[in-house]
Amino acid sequence: MAIQFSGLASGLDTSSIISQLMSLEQLPITRLQADKTWQNNRLAAFTELDTRLKSFATALKNLSTADTLQQRAVKQNTTDYLTASASSTALAGGRYQVEVVSLAQVQKSVTQVGVASKTSSTFGTGTLDLTVGGTSHSIAITASNNSLEGIAQAINDAGLGVSAAIINDGSANPYRLVLTGNDVGKTFTIDSSGLVGGADTLGGMDPPVQAASRAHVRIDTIDVYSDSNTLTEAIPGITLDLVQAKAGSFTTLNVSVDQNSIKSAIQAFAKGYNDVVSFITGQSVIDEQGGGVLGGDAGINAIKRRLQNMLTTPFTNDGVFSTLSQLGFQTQKDGTIIVDDKTLGNALDNNLDSVVNLLAGKGGSKGIAAQFQDYLNSMTSSTTGMLQGRKTSITNNIKQIDTRIASLQARLDQRQKTLEAQFAAMETLVSSLNSQSSYLNQQMTALSNIMNYRSK
Repeated sequence: MAIQFSGLASGLDTSSIISQLMSLEQLPITRLQADKTWQNNRLAAFTELDTRLKSFATALKNLSTADTLQQRAVKQNTTDYLTASASSTALAGGRYQVEVVSLAQVQKSVTQVGVASKTSSTFGTGTLDLTVGGTSHSIAITASNNSLEGIAQAINDAGLGVSAAIINDGSANPYRLVLTGNDVGKTFTIDSSGLVGGADTLGGMDPPVQAASRAHVRIDTIDVYSDSNTLTEAIPGITLDLVQAKAGSFTTLNVSVDQNSIKSAIQAFAKGYNDVVSFITGQSVIDEQGGGVLGGDAGINAIKRRLQNMLTTPFTNDGVFSTLSQLGFQTQKDGTIIVDDKTLGNALDNNLDSVVNLLAGKGGSKGIAAQFQDYLNSMTSSTTGMLQGRKTSITNNIKQIDTRIASLQARLDQRQKTLEAQFAAMETLVSSLNSQSSYLNQQMTALSNIMNYRSK
């Protein structure tokens, strides 16, 4: 017994038949879509390689300048009174005793008389005299700004190196002006006698709640003064940030080559190199195993060979080192490198200048790090780099594939409509034939009945 689907006269599953026929017709598009996926995967892989090359170039920036390779570290016996940092110009091996006698501080003064409101216009008008550093300045106070807030704003707008704010001291008339010098050189007094006609007065200034004073330190018994609590020239190459003053207490500073920072920068070189080489190696088929979407690409293999050559080629300079292997660089079987800490430490201890010459160069000549960086920058250029060229080619291929898919899909859509129309016509014909067959069967049955009746 035929299985009927959707009331079809033929009893055939025409939907399934059409679907299977179209699946066969779809095979060329499926292959094109696989090609498109492969192209997109290649573009993603090239983008990943480009990112690794850029990261490698970034890691080399710190090795391209002598300052990084000549960094100094400061060790201090306490941080209670100051913190110290060193630049590359600090004397390695230097030792200093620092006593913080006093900190730099600005003058801070409060007006003698308070008022009940800071916004009401209760002061007179005229001039407010503010003497800063021995020079008197007249500030105009009018009916538009003769409130405490208005006077504070007028002082701030005058730009005399003194800032005004309002405090609330909690008394019956709590609002008073607080004037603060912007730096230790700004000593000041205020005179409000030029304001007339108001119900309230500022009065004079109480003795400063904080007097202006310069910072005072003793470095190896030598007195040093500063307008700031940050001293940059008291010790060559050393910056001192004063925290607390305590006469008679000393901070010992010991300056040395910052080997940890230098080693970290060199290890970053090795990591950047390994990230690139490992990625490229991973794209290749080795012993008939592995391999990536970039396998066999001549461009990426050329990058690997160039980096390996730069790593091992002797570099001519006036130092005692000419190769990276003399700094402890060692190549492994998989093409990656490690840095022997002991060899590197000895080089930094005994021949730091030669390390600098090899990596950063000297006298305008570029060192190995800069040469690596120049090559990596050329490979990652947004206009002429490897990724840009590959991206243009792959994008064009994907566009061509999309065009072919669209064309084939349009043809397949029309093919499906044709098949559906053909099968529909067949069903109509079969339905008609079935109707005729049923009619003939009925007639034959009727004729047979008549014949049987007459024969009785």
